[in-house]
Amino acid sequence: MSESELASFVRQHPRLFVLTGAGISLASGIPGYRDADGCWTRAEPVHLQEFLASDATRRRYWLRSMAGYPLLARAEPNPAHRALATLEREGYLATLVTQNVDGLHQRAGSAQVVELHGSVATVTCRNCGAVRSRAAVQEMLERDNAGIAVIAGAGAPDGDADIDSDASGFRAPACPACDGVLKPDVVFFGEGVPAARVELARAALASADAMLVVGSSLMVWSGYRFCEWAHAEAKPIVAINPGRTRADRLFTLKVAQPCAGPLDELVAALCCG
Repeated sequence: MSESELASFVRQHPRLFVLTGAGISLASGIPGYRDADGCWTRAEPVHLQEFLASDATRRRYWLRSMAGYPLLARAEPNPAHRALATLEREGYLATLVTQNVDGLHQRAGSAQVVELHGSVATVTCRNCGAVRSRAAVQEMLERDNAGIAVIAGAGAPDGDADIDSDASGFRAPACPACDGVLKPDVVFFGEGVPAARVELARAALASADAMLVVGSSLMVWSGYRFCEWAHAEAKPIVAINPGRTRADRLFTLKVAQPCAGPLDELVAALCCG
């Protein structure tokens, strides 16, 4: 499918509900989770109950996070993020729902953003509810574990990283106010997306003309269900994703390319023509 067909589609459906995934941040230097066939390529992330129940699991998690967080902290929005922000300013994008936790859409200028899986930018105490910046927690981690050598491999979209280091002597961060367990404000495996967040996104879908999927394989139910809902409401769906997705059968149109090129051409056709 050519990008001119994409532009024609958007002209016919000018209020888009956009869902983005890890693929949109690849050009910002943040690796994805899956290959072109949608298959998982990394070790499975920590599950919520394991994180809450086990000191050893928390030590391992925070060791990996200390190694992986700097990749997200220094990442910058890429042309695909900026193109979606432009489409919003020009009135073509009603709501952007992202499965990413990196905050790059907001930094690119998008205003109407629902972070389906939360944000890596903050950390909350499970005991007293105190909220701290992830950057401040990074300082705690590096200070308290200055003598531990960390051998980091590939990073991940949630700030995780592959490591070969021993976590047995690692000191996980505790809440400075009450010594409680600190957890990043992201949705872990085994943790449901907050219902209010889902309903906000679903209401935005109901008021949109069509759905645009950008850089997501849709293998996770939390994102895929929006395609099912759009299909049930007879709203057409278009996707920009170079590999296979779980919802290929539901798409009206698909651009099987990385995100930035088609989005730049869409902006040029709609906003600069």
